[in-house]
Parts: sequence; C-alpha cells; structure tokens
Amino acid sequence: MQELNRNTVSAKNYTERVIQFGEGNFLRAFANWMIHEMNKQADFDAGVVAIQPINQGLIKMLNDQDGLYTLYLNGIKNGKAISEHEVIDCIQRGINPYENYSAYLVLAENPDLRFVISNTTEAGIAYNADDRLNDAPPNSYPAKLTALLHKRFQTFGGASDKGLIVIPCELIDRNGDNLKRIILQYAKDWDLGEDFAEWINEDNIFCNTLVDRIVPGYPREKIDTITQELGYKDNLVVEGEQFHLWVIEAPETVKEEIPAEACGLNIVFTDNMEPYRTRKVRILNGAHTALVPVGYLYGIDKVRESLEDDVVGTYLKNTIFNEICPTLDLPETELNQFSNDVLDRFRNPYLEHALMSISLNSTSKFKTRVLPSIIEYIKRKNALPKGLLFSFASLIMFYKGDRNGESYTIKDDQVALDFFAKQWATNDASAIVKATLSNTSFWDKDLTAYEGLENTVLQNLENILNKGMKTALQEFSK
Repeated sequence: MQELNRNTVSAKNYTERVIQFGEGNFLRAFANWMIHEMNKQADFDAGVVAIQPINQGLIKMLNDQDGLYTLYLNGIKNGKAISEHEVIDCIQRGINPYENYSAYLVLAENPDLRFVISNTTEAGIAYNADDRLNDAPPNSYPAKLTALLHKRFQTFGGASDKGLIVIPCELIDRNGDNLKRIILQYAKDWDLGEDFAEWINEDNIFCNTLVDRIVPGYPREKIDTITQELGYKDNLVVEGEQFHLWVIEAPETVKEEIPAEACGLNIVFTDNMEPYRTRKVRILNGAHTALVPVGYLYGIDKVRESLEDDVVGTYLKNTIFNEICPTLDLPETELNQFSNDVLDRFRNPYLEHALMSISLNSTSKFKTRVLPSIIEYIKRKNALPKGLLFSFASLIMFYKGDRNGESYTIKDDQVALDFFAKQWATNDASAIVKATLSNTSFWDKDLTAYEGLENTVLQNLENILNKGMKTALQEFSK
C-alpha cells in the first residue's frame, strides 16, 4: 500500500510564515487544522515549519510524509453525529534542532515569518538557568525561542516590522505573559542588550490564550480499518472532536492578520480572556464535576449515557442553564451557545468518557470548578442553587464508596480519603455534612456560614441514603 506523501496525494505548498514548536497530536488537530482551513477558504498562505521541542519526537516521521497527515473529526456537528476526515497540508517541513541547529537558526532570516505557535506541555514554558545562548540547542523552549528572536533581531537590524506574533497554546495561566517574562530574563542573563529587550517589548506581540478541543490522538485500535478506508498508509493519523475554541487575548491588529471570522472558525479575539476562562471552568469543567457523583451513583458509567438518560440529562441541563450560567458575565446568547456545545460534546458518540476516570481528585475539582458557582449564585440571587447543592450532597455520598451495595475505588489524595473514611465511620449524616462543609482546608472557608446551605445538603444526603440515588434524583427533579 502507498505511503502518504506529496507524491501520492494532491497537496499545496505555502509560504513559510509560521514556526511551530511542537509536532504532537494536539497542535496538528487544533492549530494546524485552523491554518489549513484559512489557507483553503481565505488564501491565508501560511506554511508551517514544525520544530521538535525535545530530543525525542515525530519530526522524522513527519518529514517522511512531507508534512502531511490525515485528521479525523468526530462528534456532533449541526445537531448530527458526524465523522469526517481530510489530509492537512499546511506543514511544509519539520526541523529537529538537536540534529540540525543551524537549520533552525536560519529560520530567523526568513522575511516572511510572522507567527510563532507552541504546545510544549505545561512544563514547557519554564526558565532553565543552565541554558546558554551558544548551546546548540538550548534545552528549554523559551531559551530556544530567545536565541531565534535574537538572531532575527540581528539579521534585520531590529526592524520593527520584523517582530513576531507569538501564540502559545500551553495549558498554563497567562501563557504569553509568562513566556515573554522568561525571554526577557534570558536577554538579561545573556547580556543581549537593552535594544534587544526593547525590540521584544515593543515589536513582538505575546498573546495569552485559552485552547479547547478534545484530541484522543492516534487511533491505534482501529488503524487497520482506517488504513483500508483511506487507501494509503499514514503513521500520523490523528483524531479530534468536532468542537473547537481558541480564545486569543491580543491587540486588535492581530485579529486583522488572522482571517478566522471569514472561515467560520471559533477563534475569539479579546482584550480580556478571563471571562472565557471562567466560562470554561464553570460550565464545561464544572458540569463534568457536578455530574460525576450524581450520574455514577444513579447507576450510569459514561458521560454520554448520562446525557441520554431523561432524569440525569434533564438534571444536568437545568443545573447548567439555571444555576451556572447566571453566575457568569458574558452575554446570555454566548453562554447558551457554549452550554449547548458542551452538552453536544458530552453526547459525542465517538468519545467514551468514563465517569470514574473524571472522578479523580473530586474534592479539589469541586472546590475550583463548582463551589465558585454556588457562592456566586448565592451572592447574586440571594438564594440557594438547589441543583449544585444536590451535587454537593452526592459528592459526600460518593466518598462512602458504595453504589447499590457494590464497593468501588475512590482516587484522591490521602488527606481527602482519610477524612471521608473517618466521617462515614460515624454513619451520622448530620455530623458528616457539618464536618465536610466546615472543613476549611478543603474549601478555604466555612460553608456552614451560608444560611440554609448545610440544611439543604443534609436533606439531599438523607434522601439519597434513605431512598437511593434514583428515587432521590427523580423526586428532586419533579
């Protein structure tokens, strides 16, 4: 069978305008797909040069396929379950700086270069005091980028129009700000001069971002079937969900250079990304966390099955739209659209998310993802969010470790496990609720101070204990 390359499939060549640190599944299913769409629909003419950020990677495999790979997008699209695939051709070549550092540095001399994209894991944007300018290459991603930017600064004499737009995708807060800070630290450590530091500050744009797309990656278990379907061998097939969101905090000029809107891409340009981060944490992550104890104790094992169940599905929808959304500050239409997208993602028949796998560290997740919605709802409405508090009671019940007479393993840090084991040993619901809600090491505050909250959680917990989750939830939802 033929190998995938530019001799076996039709693919375009584009001007190399993007340097990309990282060649893994996420960037290829996320940023590269978007670049591909803008190249097709808006003549973006953006070719990507992929850089292998660590010593081991996929660059050789990528170059063997001339930068090509097949992307499968699977999920709910326009209300229907759709699986579609396409060859992505925006990557022109890859460079392994550990084997050919000079080829990497030569990229700085390209006058067409405009963008830098990266995904080097959460640990990738980090300062390494041992990195030096004359290392070939420096170890850390920020040091590699500093060396490239300095070379570009020298090549073009610090020309203001040769600065770059840097769009990191690493999952850390204020990723662009942190990357810029480290680069300026290297500029100081390596004595690169005030003019270079000023050029970094004035003529390069470092964007903070929020990225969102589930990317299962290489479909190892069904690759033989996929290969027969495609009619060629592709060692870099990647799967992603249909949903995508890229929030980019940047000046208006960046939006003007990226034709996302003309292509219908869900790229949001903003001067403040925090409302979008809060929206994701509260609605997407919060709904996941709130669902886990309710759905699992109800007798359901998968997220999708939870949405398909009338009682559990209705409970989750009501909780999202009636209790979580009112705590957020974005326009109602945006919140409703995002919430509906989240529900479609949960229903995705191509992805199976086990509730128990999401249950890892549920206490700390509840604190960061659900509790802020509870507190904000009380503050804004002067009322209790009944659905979220039902989830709170279910969370306490979950740590008993019993589902309809069958035990299960709870995965959390030992402090949480020991606390709940001690509480459930008393078998006193009232004492368990009081001890849990007043545990300031969990919540950073005593939740019994909120009027009616303790009593509501207790009533829910007693109903679950006495009647079972199915009956308790059914009665709650009436």
